[in-house]
Amino acid sequence: MFDINTIDQPKTALIVIDLQYDFLPADTSKDDGALAVPGGNDVIAPIHDLIQMFDNVVLTQDWHPASHKSFASAHEGKAPFETTKMPYGEQVLWPDHCVQGSFGSKIALSDHLMAKAQMIIRKGTNPKIDSYSAFLENDKTTTTGLAGYLRERGIEHVVMCGLATDFCVAFSALDAAALGFKVTLIEDACRGIDPAGVAAQKGAMKAAGVMLA
Repeated sequence: MFDINTIDQPKTALIVIDLQYDFLPADTSKDDGALAVPGGNDVIAPIHDLIQMFDNVVLTQDWHPASHKSFASAHEGKAPFETTKMPYGEQVLWPDHCVQGSFGSKIALSDHLMAKAQMIIRKGTNPKIDSYSAFLENDKTTTTGLAGYLRERGIEHVVMCGLATDFCVAFSALDAAALGFKVTLIEDACRGIDPAGVAAQKGAMKAAGVMLA
């Protein structure tokens, strides 16, 4: 169980991963997002509560150009969720999602909660490289600049939540741990795509020293 009273606020940041409309299932007024995470809407209320608890808040945002090479539509004859080889390794091909400036790319927070964020990290902007992690693109070489920002701010502990547990959340948590940050994952404020993938990534995160709360 996570206790906000145990953290050192000036040295801790909440990182909200990809809480965007394209990752959210339908409610009573909208269609499913292009890449909706099952149960994704369940994280909205806990994330709202978390944002109000923290002094330091960072948001991440998938921000893909329309021709992004991680989209199945960019590969003739390929369907979503098939894979292809990229220069940096195997790549899952996704439905077009979080295209720059689209409704689906918008962060699903009120203006009041958006105002709490000191930084928004936009990732996946390079049309040739996907970027799951908030810290490193999928080539594991290109940085987003987030680690430097956090260190300049004196942040030592990152608390993570968002979508999806088995992809962007896990990749971000593992990279943060490898970069020397203390990492806590708030499980109630995360949801994943594939249960087997979630279980595997939780094991990897535990092994890397990530605290699951």
